[in-house]
Amino acid sequence: MTGEEDRINVPERGPEERVEDFEEVPLGYDEEQAMIEAERCLQCANKPCIGGCPVEIDIPRFVQQIADGEFQKALETLKETNFIPAITGRVCPQEEQCEEVCVMGMKGDAINIGKLERFVADYARENDLEQPPEVEETKGEKVAIVGSGPSGVTCAAMLAEEGYQVTIYEALHELGGVLKYGIPEFRLPNEVIDHEFEYLDQLGVEMKLNRIVGQNVELEELDEEYDAIYVSTGAGAPRFLGLEGEDLKGVYSANEFLTRINLMKAYKFPEYDTPITDMEKVGVIGAGNVAMDAARCALRLGADSHILYRRTTEWSPARDEEIEHAKEEGVTFDTLCTPKRILGDEDGWVKGIELFECELEEPDESGRPSPEIIEDSVHKREFDTIVIAIGQTPNKVFYENAEGVEVKDWGGIIIDEEERMTTREGVFAGGDAVSGAATVILAMGDGREAALNIMDYLENGD
Repeated sequence: MTGEEDRINVPERGPEERVEDFEEVPLGYDEEQAMIEAERCLQCANKPCIGGCPVEIDIPRFVQQIADGEFQKALETLKETNFIPAITGRVCPQEEQCEEVCVMGMKGDAINIGKLERFVADYARENDLEQPPEVEETKGEKVAIVGSGPSGVTCAAMLAEEGYQVTIYEALHELGGVLKYGIPEFRLPNEVIDHEFEYLDQLGVEMKLNRIVGQNVELEELDEEYDAIYVSTGAGAPRFLGLEGEDLKGVYSANEFLTRINLMKAYKFPEYDTPITDMEKVGVIGAGNVAMDAARCALRLGADSHILYRRTTEWSPARDEEIEHAKEEGVTFDTLCTPKRILGDEDGWVKGIELFECELEEPDESGRPSPEIIEDSVHKREFDTIVIAIGQTPNKVFYENAEGVEVKDWGGIIIDEEERMTTREGVFAGGDAVSGAATVILAMGDGREAALNIMDYLENGD
């Protein structure tokens, strides 16, 4: 244990190269780099990083195993609580969770926990170190999982490991939920998702794709067939601003924009038959991770790409890494501005936007400075495409057709916080369908808690 203050940075592809394709940006550690970075860990007695992880990975143990060159043991440690480490190692905001409380961060750089997690998973995949899962004796009870995002598949894996008969119902034609439709391949390659999900096949989880619960499958049907149900339908419905001009051609919600590109491969049109409009100048409203993804995708499609944000960049909710990558690649950040209306031409296509200038005032309920509009500051900007990336809400298709499942005013499913059961007996819920749009790892934490509560419910009626 060296306690060196400076972390080993992960090699990345240069911005000039990576903007030409959708290949992954970070290259990952090699064995030597990973071991040197792992040796920086102080192996603290109180292990605050474990408490900072929503799925409670034994971080010091797997980091020490990397330092010792025991990569297979490190994988086994990770998979005790997280069966998709190659995914979470790429997209989990470790800097706000486990790394934020890392003791090394008090005197220098926190241990690069996320990149070490990714290294272990990638090394194991490339060197065929993964072992078939152990499954407990088959039980008679059957559980339906609605949605195959991170919360749903985590719950499914835990239940299947314990011998329950699990079936996943997924509305789209591929598994993965937001991992597939929401995150570009330059951040999370689809082949990584598909490989991690092979674990579900090994566990005997049944997959039913193109099944929309609440539309072509009724909740009552699942209630009759299964002993418990876990609803993890995510937050796939876009939020809009209610602006004049939002119905113009060339205006996308970030959900549609990213789904067309990521899941339906619009960037490979006409090889894939999902088109996206020709774009020369794109304005993305918002500054979260989704906005960064949209702006960086637009850049790769050949557009002059702009982030339009009402605060300054330092108050952006996006990860620092995503902001840095966007700036390196050439995304322009137009800050302290907020839209008034979207402008169109005589044929109904976007031609620009009117923006108010803003100034920052006292903090609002988020703890960030409140953006206040400056009167008489309206100015016009030319854009041929506008992407609205201001957040998502749960999809109404499920909860409007789920008798007995009550929701909050904004659509979040109401649950008992301890049991994770909804207001309908035997129906549990978690992830973004309950909390609204959050992070992959928080959704996984919900899935773990729900699995434990479902097991308790099935075994004890409690």
